[in-house]
Amino acid sequence: MALHLIKLCVGADSLDDLREWVSERAMNAIAAGLEPHTTHTTRMVPKRIEELLDGGSLYWVIKGQVQARQKLLGIETFTDAEGIQRCRLILDPSVVETTGQPRRPFQGWRYLPQDDVPRDLDSLGDAAELPADLRRELSELGLL
Repeated sequence: MALHLIKLCVGADSLDDLREWVSERAMNAIAAGLEPHTTHTTRMVPKRIEELLDGGSLYWVIKGQVQARQKLLGIETFTDAEGIQRCRLILDPSVVETTGQPRRPFQGWRYLPQDDVPRDLDSLGDAAELPADLRRELSELGLL
């Protein structure tokens, strides 16, 4: 079973902000002749790398709600210019919208077991077309 990461999306005020940022980074990579994936650098290195790379994703918390995910393509460790070990998460450029799931603020990233992940929005069928507030309310009532 896949293991995932969850992280606050600092600096993004909306899902559209995240998508813009990812798109810009992917276009810059293509212009430089690189693969269009995006990366995110963290201080801590996950210890369960094999499980994360077995279909795992990085779930983004925006404004107190899990709203999107990006598939994890790779995890690299490196030492920065100050001699500090860091971790680079290599992410698919596709940002997949998820059903909202409330999350309190936390620092860094956390492991997210498969049983706790929100569903992809497109898995809701016609309900995906409902306004986000209504989807959230129906989900809280156990109707979605």
